[in-house]
Amino acid sequence: MQDRLSHRNSSNLSTSSSSSDSTLNLPCFLFFFFFGFSPSSFLNMYYSSIPLPTTGHISYYNAKKKTPDLSCLYRPRERVLKLFFYEVLPSIQTYPRSFKFNHKMTSETTEASLPASSLSTQASKASHLVYSFFSNAVAPPLEPSVDPKNVFKGNFAPVEELPPTECLIVEGEIPTSLDGAAYIRNGTNPQYIPDRALHFFEGDGMLHSLRFSNGRAVYCSRYVKTYKFLLEKAAGAPRMPNMLSGLYGLKDVSRFIYFYILQILIGKLNTMKGLGGANTSLAFFGKKLLALCESDLPYIIKLTEDNDIDTLERWEFDKKWMASMTAHPKVDEDTMETFAFKYCWYYPYLTFFHFDENGVKQNEVCLLSLKQPFLIHDFAVTKRFVIFQETQLRVSLMKTMLGRGALVNYARETIPKIGVLPRYATNESDLMLFQVPGFNALHIINAWENGEDEIIVVGTNIKSIENIFSRRVNSSLDKVIINTRTGKVSMRPLSSRSLELGTINNSYAGKRNRYAYMGVMEEVLKCSGVVKIDLETGHEVASRFYGAGCFGGEPLFVKNKHAEWADEDDGYILSYVHDENTQESKFIVLDARSPDLQVVAAVKMPRRVPYGAHGIFLSTEDISSL
Repeated sequence: MQDRLSHRNSSNLSTSSSSSDSTLNLPCFLFFFFFGFSPSSFLNMYYSSIPLPTTGHISYYNAKKKTPDLSCLYRPRERVLKLFFYEVLPSIQTYPRSFKFNHKMTSETTEASLPASSLSTQASKASHLVYSFFSNAVAPPLEPSVDPKNVFKGNFAPVEELPPTECLIVEGEIPTSLDGAAYIRNGTNPQYIPDRALHFFEGDGMLHSLRFSNGRAVYCSRYVKTYKFLLEKAAGAPRMPNMLSGLYGLKDVSRFIYFYILQILIGKLNTMKGLGGANTSLAFFGKKLLALCESDLPYIIKLTEDNDIDTLERWEFDKKWMASMTAHPKVDEDTMETFAFKYCWYYPYLTFFHFDENGVKQNEVCLLSLKQPFLIHDFAVTKRFVIFQETQLRVSLMKTMLGRGALVNYARETIPKIGVLPRYATNESDLMLFQVPGFNALHIINAWENGEDEIIVVGTNIKSIENIFSRRVNSSLDKVIINTRTGKVSMRPLSSRSLELGTINNSYAGKRNRYAYMGVMEEVLKCSGVVKIDLETGHEVASRFYGAGCFGGEPLFVKNKHAEWADEDDGYILSYVHDENTQESKFIVLDARSPDLQVVAAVKMPRRVPYGAHGIFLSTEDISSL
C-alpha cells in the first residue's frame, strides 16, 4: 500500500485539463437514462471526454466541512462508480437544482482518515446503492411474466411466416367430414421483441391455417396485417405501447410519451386506425372471417384459392375513438344474430351491442351504473339474457401512466358479480347483478335458462386471480346456479383438475348442454391433455394425454356433418400439439365420442407451431361464402 501511495505522490499529473470544471444539468442526465443509457454507460461517456491518468487520486468536496476531505485511489475500471459517488452524490446534496461536477486532479494528497482499501470498498458499496436507486427509478427489473426474454422462449418464441406447404399424414386418415374445410388458430407472434415489458397476451397476431382436401392437408401461417403491424414494420422496431403489459419506471413512461403522445401530436400516429394486434381469436359471421383482440376492432381475413391467407382491412363498423370489440362474440345459430361487447378504460366502461344476420350493427346499450372499469374477457348469451361477469380485476390507467406496472389491479376488497341483462334491452334499467364470492371467470363455457327463474352458468374460475398474468395459474371448472326471483346463488366445482380453454358443440350455445371439452392446463396456453366433462354429473367421462414433454392448446370441438340427427358429442376434437423433446409439432384429430378420445388422424407440421390462443373451424360452405 505504501508503494502505491508513493507511486501516486510521484505521478506526473496533468493539471491543464483536469483543473477545469464541468457542469451537467439534471434534465440532460435523465434524458440519457430514459432513452437507453445505463448510469454507468452515461458516466463512462461523460468522463471519457476528460483526460485521466492511468493511476492517481481524487480529492472530493465535503459538503458539511466545505473543504476537500478524503482521497480515493482509482483505476480506470473503477473510476465511473467512484467518481459518481465522490462527485455526483455530494453535488446533489450541495446543488439541489443541478449536478455540478468539480473534477480536480492534483498531485498533492490529503491525509486519509481511513485506509485506501477501506475507502475503496465503502465507495463501491455506496455508489452501488446510488446506481441501484437510479436504475430502479428509471428502468426497474421486469416481472418474469412480462419480461420478453423470459416469456418468448421455447415454443413461445416467434416464427417467420410460411407460405402454403403440404403436410405429411403420419397417422390415420383425415375424416371426410373435414374435407374442403379449414382449421385456423390465432396466437401472439411479435415481429419485434422489445427490450421492455411484453406479456404473451400482447403482440402481433399470427394465423396458423390447415386446409383439408381429398385427404390432404396444407399448412400456412401469416401475420394479421394490422395498423400496428404495418407501422412497426415500416419503422423496423417496436413502437406501439403495450398497455396491458404495463409501464415500469421513468424510461417506459418517457418512451410512451415520445412514441405515442408526441407522434399523435405531430400527426405520425392515427389512433382512429386502432392499436391492437388481432392476436386472440377468430370469428365468422355476416359472411366475414374476422381476426380479433379485445383492444381493437376486428380485421377481415380472406382465404385464397391457393390456401394462402390475406388480411383485407380493418372492419370499421364503429367510428368512435379507440373503438373495440370483444374477442369472443357469440353467434346464435337459430337466429344468426351475433352478440358482442366492448369495454373501455374511460366512461362508460361497458357497452353491449349485436349484429343482425347480415352483419349490420344494431343498437348499443351502455351500462352507465358501473362506476369503475374492470377487466372482462368473455360472456354468454341465452334465449332471453346476456350474461357477463364483473371480476375483481380493476383497470388503473393512472397506475400505468406513473410507471408503476400493469394496467390491471387486483381489488381484494370487492366481491365478484354476475350481471344479467335482457338480450334485446335498450337501456340498463332491467340490469340484475348477483354477488358470487370467489368466482372470477376468465372464460364462460356456456350458460342457459332452466325454467323462468333459474340461470345456469359454467365457466373457468381463476383461483388466484391476483396472479392471472403469471405463467402458472390455477383454474377450475365451476357451475353457478342463479335464481333471478329469490336472488339465491350457489356454486360448485365440476372437476378437481386445473382446466381452461374449453369448447362445446356450438349448436348448443345458450342452451342446456351436457359435455365440455377442456384443456388440462399446466401453464398458460400449455395443456398436457384434454378431458371430456359431463356438466350434469361433474364426472370426467373421457380423457387423452399427449405424453411427457408434449403440450397442446384449445381442444376445439367440431360436429360430424354427416350425421343428420347426431348426438351432442358426435364429432371431433382438433388441436395443435408440440413435442418439446424433439421440437416438432403436429395436428391431431380425436374422436370426441370414444372413451379414450382416440386419435383419428395426426399430421406432421413442416415446422413447429408456437403455443397460441383460440381457433375456428370453417366448413366448405363457410369458406365459399367469404
